[in-house]
Amino acid sequence: MGKFDGILICTDLDGTLYRNDGSISNENKQAIERFKNEGGLFTIITGRVPHYAKEAYNAVKPNVPFGCTNGAGVYDGEKEEYVFTLDIHESIMDLVDYVEKTFPNVGIIVSTLYKTYFSRANDVVKKFIKRTKLPYYPLHHRDVKGPIAKVLLGTDNSEEMATVQKAVINHPLASNFTFLHSEKVLFDILPKGTHKGVAIEKLIEYLKVDKNKTIAVGDYYNDLGMFKVARYGIAVKNACKDALDAADIVTVSNEEHALAKIISDIENGKIKI
Repeated sequence: MGKFDGILICTDLDGTLYRNDGSISNENKQAIERFKNEGGLFTIITGRVPHYAKEAYNAVKPNVPFGCTNGAGVYDGEKEEYVFTLDIHESIMDLVDYVEKTFPNVGIIVSTLYKTYFSRANDVVKKFIKRTKLPYYPLHHRDVKGPIAKVLLGTDNSEEMATVQKAVINHPLASNFTFLHSEKVLFDILPKGTHKGVAIEKLIEYLKVDKNKTIAVGDYYNDLGMFKVARYGIAVKNACKDALDAADIVTVSNEEHALAKIISDIENGKIKI
């Protein structure tokens, strides 16, 4: 029996597990290994599709499947297969047609369950490619084959982003989808009903864990769904105001080894679970 038996920790990546330079501290890595070795269940819940999450997965080696696509999927990294997916509505291409024609400067990224395509590249998309190190597959959205996981719309013009967001949310097809910001410059179109909490619900069911032994850690708007489902929603100190307000606990920042601090607080009883 380990001291962390049956406890499930689910963490966001950017701004939470990742430091500002995109690295994971040795303190976090060591604490996560200790947590797993003592019976804890550790995983990531990310907006990324699995092929974009490989670097993070290999760095911390979750010992249970991980949540992807902001909760629209749960993926077993060992078996390299999905445990669960939400299907996006077939009208997705019609909605992207509208964006393409109405907003000629907005970048368009289309991800299937297994691959990411760059349907229209602007500066935001080019920076995304450089940051993610994803291979550059240019392809018009209408030519993308395979189940669509999500579509990203990108612009670094805040006024244009607000206009795009309003137009898409008020489009006649909008009720078929869920929309959220994964970053300030990226607007996500996702399967209806998607939020990161869905991934935790599916993990609870799949792993048969006690919901009262679940912890979600995050920093941004798209982490709020996790906070609602988990027993404890924990925001890092650098989180956005909405995440700080919604959290049950606020811990140290992503620059101060937040996961190591949470694991230590469980161990010493400051977090009672």
